[in-house]
Amino acid sequence: MSDSKRRASVVLVHGAWADGSSWNDIIGPLLCKGLNALAAPIPLTSLSDDIAALDRALERTDGPVVLAAHAYAGAVIAASTNERVQSLIFVAGLAPDEGETVAEVFYREKPHPQAPQLAPDSHGFIWMPQEGFATAFAQHASPERAALFAATQRPIAVACIQEKAPKAAWKVKPSWYLVAEEDRMINPATQLFMAERMGARIRSEKVDHTPLVTAPELVIEVILEAVASSSA
Repeated sequence: MSDSKRRASVVLVHGAWADGSSWNDIIGPLLCKGLNALAAPIPLTSLSDDIAALDRALERTDGPVVLAAHAYAGAVIAASTNERVQSLIFVAGLAPDEGETVAEVFYREKPHPQAPQLAPDSHGFIWMPQEGFATAFAQHASPERAALFAATQRPIAVACIQEKAPKAAWKVKPSWYLVAEEDRMINPATQLFMAERMGARIRSEKVDHTPLVTAPELVIEVILEAVASSSA
C-alpha cells in the first residue's frame, strides 16, 4: 500500500455563511504533519445536496478518512455512510438525530442576546447581516477578518435546516466535540447536549462560534487527537 493510502485524510466541511477557505488556518498545519487535508465544498442548498457533495469530495481520497465539520456541517458529516470514515469531529457543530431537523436543534435553547436576526429572502436563502460576523459569528476575530467573512459569505437555504436528518453516523463511529463556550450563534448548552448525546470525547473552551479562525491551534489539537486514535 502506498504512503498516500496509509496516511489519514482529514476532510473539512464548512458551515453556513462560509466556504472552504474558513479552514485555511487548519489546513496548512495538517499538511505539515504529513496528513492529507481537503476542504469539501458544499452548496448549502439542501441537506441532501450537501451530503451528496461531501460524498463526491470523499471520492477524491484514498484510505481512512476523518471528517471535521463546523456548525451546520455537523449534520452533513453525521449523514455520511462512507465506510472509510473512521471518526467524526464537530467544531461547535449541529448534530440532529435521525428524524430531527437542523432548525430543531439550533433553536433548542434561547438565542444569545447578540445573536443576529435571521430570515430567508424571497429566494429561500438566509443571509447573515453584515454586522453579525463581528458581533456573533466570530466576535474574537480581527475587524479585517470579520469584514472578509461578510464580503465572501455564502447563504444557506431554508431547505438545509428543515429537512429531516437521516441515520446518524455518530451512533456507530467515535466522535469528538469542541464546545464553544462563548458561542453567540449556537447556544453552548445545546452544544453540550448534542456532544453528550452522541457520547463524544468533549473539549470545552472559551472560544467563539468560529474557533477554526480565532483559535485554530485548539481545533488542530482535537483533529490530531482524533487522527491518532483512528490510526491506533
